[in-house]
Formats: sequence, C-alpha cells, structure tokens
Amino acid sequence: MNRLVMNYFVTEGYVEAAEKFYKETGTEPDMDLGTITDRMEVRKAIQCGNVQDAIEKVNDLNPEILDTNPQLFFHLQQQRLIELIRSGKVEEALEFAQEELAPRGEENHEFLQELERTVALLAFEDTSSCPVGDLLDVSQRQKTASELNAAILTSQSHEKDPKLPGLLKMLIWVQKQLDEKVSYPRINDFATAALEDPAT
Repeated sequence: MNRLVMNYFVTEGYVEAAEKFYKETGTEPDMDLGTITDRMEVRKAIQCGNVQDAIEKVNDLNPEILDTNPQLFFHLQQQRLIELIRSGKVEEALEFAQEELAPRGEENHEFLQELERTVALLAFEDTSSCPVGDLLDVSQRQKTASELNAAILTSQSHEKDPKLPGLLKMLIWVQKQLDEKVSYPRINDFATAALEDPAT
C-alpha cells in the first residue's frame, strides 16, 4: 500500500509529500525527486499561461519530447494562441495562428478542427457566454499541463498515470459486479478501507 501512495505522490508531482512519506515509512520513490521538481516547473508554467517558458523548459529536459509528439506540440501552440486571445492581443493571435498553426492544420484535419474552434474565440466580445468559452477556462490549461506531464514521464520511462486512482476505480467496478451476484464483505468507506459484513 505504501508503494501505491508513493507512486501517486511521485507521478502527480508532490515532492514535499513524497519526501515526508519516505521519512515516515521508509518507502523509497521510484525516481529521482529532482526530476519531479523539473516536471512541476513545466506544469506550473503552463498553468500560469507561460507556454513559451514551458516549451523551453521541456526542451532543456529532453528536446525529443516535442520533436516526436506532433499532437502535443500542436496543443502547446494552441495553448499559446489561447493565452494571446485571453490577453486581448488579437492581431498577434491572428498572426500566430496563421504562421504557426495553420500549416499544421493543413497537414492534419483534427488539428484544423481544433484551430477553427480556438480562433472562434475571436468572434465573441463576451467570451464567457460563447460556445467555445471553455477553452479560456483554467481546466484547459490543466488539460494541456497534464498531457505534457504524461509525455515527460513517458520519456523518462515512468508510468504516466498514478496506479492508485485506477485501482480504486477497479475496486468500485468489481464491487458493483459482485453486488449483482453474491453477498460478500465490501468496502464502503475508502478512507478506512474497513470491510463491512454483508447485510443478511
């Protein structure tokens, strides 16, 4: 169980929690905690809207990450466009879209659809009520940051997703399946993981 918790801390980038957990339990992280700090700096740059800074940091870590993943690079460039639109730099946004993103859209139909959706933000004065306003939401930054974090982890030969959430989902699914067929001791409170006797 301790290894699952440590895996979660390391994969999600909780360096301080991983260090404290190591001191308390003796469970060693499966990667150098310094690499976590680097990943979190990249993630923080995206979450703050500093996409160019994040790209530079990723290239410092491993330039092949963006060279070998055109979809990720497109999403980073799309996020740059979103940040230009967010800051009201309309002319710069149009120029950036035309020079950097349009050629990629010509090569890939999916990219073109995403580009059209992003550029549609420029058509609305009040982006809070526009149909593509979700692109300006913080969750869009988080989505891009998570995609980049996963690519960095993969490049470092680590799992891109923590094991613990997946195991919890599997436990819930298995219990639902068993509920239909048999009576068994089940876990209702995941915080304590206490088994409860089946109702008779």
